[in-house]
Amino acid sequence: MAAPLGKRKWLCGRRDGGAAYEGAGSTMQARDLRWETLEALRASSKGRLKYFHHSDEDILEGCISPLMLSSYAGWVLDRMGGSSAETAAPSSSAPKGAAPHTAPSAEKSSASACEGPSSPSAARSETKGSSDPGVLEVNQEVLPIPPVSKMAKVEGCIQMYEEIYRMKGRERLRQRQEQQEQVVRAAYDMAREQLKRFDEMKELKRRQEIQELREVMEKSLKETQGQQEKLKEEHRHRAKILNLKLREAEQQRQRQEEQERLRREEGQERLRRLYSIQEELLQLNQQIDPNYKHKDLPKMDLSAYSNRGNQICGLVSGLIRTTSERGFPSQMDVANTEQALKEMRGLISSMQQEIAAAVEEKKRRDEQEKKQKQEELLKKQQAEAQTPAPVQPSGGKQQKEALSVKAEEKTMKWYRQLQDAAAQCAAAFSAMSNSKDSEVRKIRMELQKAVTIPVSQISTIAGSQLRQIFDKLNNLLSGKPVQSVGETVLVTQLPQGLDFVHYKLAEKFVRQGEEEVASHRESAFPIALVISGIWEMHPRVGDLFLAHLHKTCPYSVPFYPAYKEGASMEEYQRMLGYLVQDSKMEEEDHFLKRMSGLIRLYAALIQLRWPYGSKQGAHPHGLSFGWSWLAQMLNMEPLVVLTATLLYDFLEVCGHALMKQYHVQFWKLLLLMQEEYIPRIEAITNVGQKASLTRFKQFLEESLQKKDIPLPKGFLQPSFWRS
Repeated sequence: MAAPLGKRKWLCGRRDGGAAYEGAGSTMQARDLRWETLEALRASSKGRLKYFHHSDEDILEGCISPLMLSSYAGWVLDRMGGSSAETAAPSSSAPKGAAPHTAPSAEKSSASACEGPSSPSAARSETKGSSDPGVLEVNQEVLPIPPVSKMAKVEGCIQMYEEIYRMKGRERLRQRQEQQEQVVRAAYDMAREQLKRFDEMKELKRRQEIQELREVMEKSLKETQGQQEKLKEEHRHRAKILNLKLREAEQQRQRQEEQERLRREEGQERLRRLYSIQEELLQLNQQIDPNYKHKDLPKMDLSAYSNRGNQICGLVSGLIRTTSERGFPSQMDVANTEQALKEMRGLISSMQQEIAAAVEEKKRRDEQEKKQKQEELLKKQQAEAQTPAPVQPSGGKQQKEALSVKAEEKTMKWYRQLQDAAAQCAAAFSAMSNSKDSEVRKIRMELQKAVTIPVSQISTIAGSQLRQIFDKLNNLLSGKPVQSVGETVLVTQLPQGLDFVHYKLAEKFVRQGEEEVASHRESAFPIALVISGIWEMHPRVGDLFLAHLHKTCPYSVPFYPAYKEGASMEEYQRMLGYLVQDSKMEEEDHFLKRMSGLIRLYAALIQLRWPYGSKQGAHPHGLSFGWSWLAQMLNMEPLVVLTATLLYDFLEVCGHALMKQYHVQFWKLLLLMQEEYIPRIEAITNVGQKASLTRFKQFLEESLQKKDIPLPKGFLQPSFWRS
């Protein structure tokens, strides 16, 4: 604010003409006072303070050194003078009454005054200032510079010094940065060159090592090749010797096998002859029953014939047992059994003649007795006609009607059709089964493995695995090549290959029900799913499966085989489903377990369908067949233990599906079982045989009480197929 104050004082002086000379004198005095003020400030405690405006130590050192104007002082003064001239220019065009003044001239004079009165440069600047074009001329008169306040002058000097030192600091900092960049650049170049030399040395060493390694490998390879050549030569020599020995051994083995085969075939033929003779003897011996009760000859005694027949059968059985222990029977053994058969036939013939004579005698006596009875009956009827008949009581209960022991004619016709179809399929590949050609045997064994191995692997482990098994079986039946035990198998390799695979696959499914399902009940569902899928794609396999199932378990028809006159007891036991080996029938518990497994497999099959099939038509063997089976079972007389076991297993597996399908009719059927059929089973069941019946009764009571049958244990949920 010093410049405007000076301007007002100058204007005031301009109004008063004599005051202009006084202003010039006061200007000289102000200059002297200015230097005295600066000296006093420099000598004061504040003047001795050090101001550190920059971090650079060299710049700070400049603040401690005595104040001197540098080469930049003139540039600063010129700049300040230029700005004052620009400021004064518009003031020259002011009205005549205005008082002109130039602050930059005062600034220059103050700057020169800061250097001291003794300085020659100050005098020059002062002289120059008097002739400076910046001095204003008003009305052709040169006006003196107005006085400036001391505070403004000191402040201007301080700002000027600060600007000078700041510029010095920037210059030194720039120089130091350039030096530092040069040092860094030189260090970087040196490090880069050293790294290049290091990489070159490293690459040289690596190449040397590779070269040495190649030389070692080549040397080792040559030595190895030499050793291999020696070993190959020795191997060829030994191989020649071994081939000769093997050829001789193979020829000798073939001769021995041929001799052994001929001996075995002859022995097997004789053994089959012995078995056929023994079977005929047993059948003939069955006709000799010591407890034979002929309707016309109740007192007929056949014990002598029976004892002799048993003796003949025992002799033949002992002979066969002895020959089996030592290998195959001889020709003498066959001759002895044929002689025993001839004797048995004669014995039967004698017995039949004796029975025929006794029957004729009995008929003659019966005719006489019949005439007498007819006469007596006629007399009795005449007497009853004259006597009134008694009235029957109205409240009496009628006796329950007896159920049938035979299956329906339609069911038996269906059963026979399936058995005929199975027999025709077996006859179709009988030539292949009996073939002695080694190549045919090999292909037959591979086909059988391709069928049995995947079926044996069916389990509830994962849905993806079950689908792979199904695809493998489906591809085999469709004529596509299949990998089995490392071999590629095709059903078209043999003319009867497809018939053989159909038959064996159905047989294996049934065997899985006997063995796997009987031991692990939950396995019925994955096996039934695969059967359902194969049945849908290849219907013939389904028919053959039913034929094998009915033959192994006739109660799945349902069908109770009747004893045929002339059949052996072993044959009848096999018809009932029992396993008979060496004239020994299997135990009852094992038999029930097998039948239970087969019925569970059948019950799972009729309610399941392969989820990846077409599903355009109906189920090939659905719930309607299960309903029909259940109805026919209830229309037949129950068997001890077996009927209760089969009904329980069937309803436990398939009851939930039947309940969903038939609703009220199904509950009526269960109520019929509880009220009418269970009493029939109880009537024929002994005390020690009630375990299965008790379990079946409890199942019916709980189901009828809750009006619900839960899903069977092991039923495959939709999440199974995501595993």
